[in-house]
Amino acid sequence: MKKALITGANKGVGFETARQLLENGYYVFIGSRNLDNGESAVQQLNKAGYTNVEAIQLDVTDQLSVTQARKEIGSRTDTLDVLINNAGINGGLPQAALEAPAENFHKVMDTNLYGVIRVTQAFTDLLDKSDEPRIVNVSSSGCSLTLQCDPTWKYYQHKGAVYTASKAAMNMYTINLAYELRDTAFKVNAVCPGFVATDFNHHRGTGTVQEAGVRISKYAMIDKDGPSGKFISEEHNPQTGETPW
Repeated sequence: MKKALITGANKGVGFETARQLLENGYYVFIGSRNLDNGESAVQQLNKAGYTNVEAIQLDVTDQLSVTQARKEIGSRTDTLDVLINNAGINGGLPQAALEAPAENFHKVMDTNLYGVIRVTQAFTDLLDKSDEPRIVNVSSSGCSLTLQCDPTWKYYQHKGAVYTASKAAMNMYTINLAYELRDTAFKVNAVCPGFVATDFNHHRGTGTVQEAGVRISKYAMIDKDGPSGKFISEEHNPQTGETPW
């Protein structure tokens, strides 16, 4: 049975992605900053008939928490097949480039960029033992430098200096990570779940968590011929999903 770790999986897109991987026969570790919230998510999944799931306390902004989560998961399995770096924050307001305090940038980067780095580096050794290791970094088409410069893009007016900067930086980390792992069995991609209606954006999105879960889990389960080092947004490009950086 393949095993997956999803950060920030106690609700929203992460929770639905966990459900879809469980549906496909995976054992899932629900990473949750608050363990009680993680346990509550597990109970919901148990009630739906999914038993191969457990909660792990994991605060991606806390190196000690990440290290402890690696220790706990390592005591349960020698191999991790999938890592989905889903935990993220939007940074609140203001998001204007001339108004947002530098402290806001630092806080969001600590979760959306540094958190991805901490978790990825901590779990690479377990992933390396898988025959088909997969890393999915949950991104956003809104952090595409190309699209944000295109006045014809439908979300051109949706600017947010703090959040988009953090995800653009995470995308560059994804590029470098995929390059370093290019001669291995790893597949590493940045995947946009779409403009999804969750509490992350005060339910202003137009997509569903079910659609988002399909998009993310798809790239968690790709075979050896699947892409690596790509930025995928099936909302932006329904044909191939490939999106300009």
